[in-house]
Amino acid sequence: MRMRHTIYIALGANLGDRRANIRGAVKALAPRVRVLAESRTFETKAWGVEEQPDFLNMAVKAETQLSPQALLTHLKKLENKLGREPTFRWGPRLIDMDILFYDDLVLDLPGLAIPHPGLPERAFVLAPLADIAPEFVHPVLGRTVRELLGAVDRSGVVPA
Repeated sequence: MRMRHTIYIALGANLGDRRANIRGAVKALAPRVRVLAESRTFETKAWGVEEQPDFLNMAVKAETQLSPQALLTHLKKLENKLGREPTFRWGPRLIDMDILFYDDLVLDLPGLAIPHPGLPERAFVLAPLADIAPEFVHPVLGRTVRELLGAVDRSGVVPA
């Protein structure tokens, strides 16, 4: 029997019915990913490219038997199935799903880095993650999610 892995996934949407897009994405994760906990939804200002609609963001704790690479493939297929279309980096999207943590794995492959490399400076990811895993320790930085969130500017990230 294959081992189950604890994973954390960030979800975001800023086009269409943002809440429905996120809810649909959470439901679509099954059966290959079993959601164990969901954060609140947060309204957040766009990051990277600011001239676009605000995002709704959330995070889930889940378990899977998929390898990290298979999980990434699964998430990208779901994004496409849910209507995501290619755009520019940090551009608007119907849905975005990113692997934040996979157990305490540290992985750096082309197209896949775990923990997610942008996580420590992104309040729009850390705030939802702190809802469900405040004491989770970043395996590279050795700091909890709560500590990482306390070190970033949270303005523009509010419960929705």
